[in-house]
Amino acid sequence: MAGKDAEVAVQPLRIYPDEILRQVCEPVARVDDSVQQLLDDLGESMYAHQGVGLAAPQIGVSRRAVVVDVAPRDEESQLIELVNPRVVEFSEETIDFEEGCLSLPDEAEMVTRPGRVVVEALDRRGKPFTVEAEGLLAVALQHEIDHLDGRLFIDYLSRLKRSLIDRRLRKRQAQAG
Repeated sequence: MAGKDAEVAVQPLRIYPDEILRQVCEPVARVDDSVQQLLDDLGESMYAHQGVGLAAPQIGVSRRAVVVDVAPRDEESQLIELVNPRVVEFSEETIDFEEGCLSLPDEAEMVTRPGRVVVEALDRRGKPFTVEAEGLLAVALQHEIDHLDGRLFIDYLSRLKRSLIDRRLRKRQAQAG
């Protein structure tokens, strides 16, 4: 847990077309209490909103931190916390996966990505580690790391599909606000 007085809190999600979702996030210079608090909030928020991953900009923080847990809901959680993650290797073989995003509610489309990746990151203590992933975990890691570079899963779709989703989400936002 982060600092003694800090409380883990479920954070509200930023919803497309919120501008922070298109920003390139700042690298974390040093893993300190504030970064550990961010990781705690990301994990708590991801579980509360029933996602398999969450990136800092999705809760309004432009820093390079993500959490991922692809374990089925009825199994023990397998939370992976990554600070300054980067894909250092990916397979030429691709997989198609239906992706959705907590920041693009009620939208999901098939996306083609590398089927295997190697990701380097720092853990919550600032120690480097490596994750080798394939399948759903590889997709989730790529999806969340994309968020840190201002990319969304809709960027992998045809212009027509992207445009339709954009219109639907903007219309919903206008009706809600």
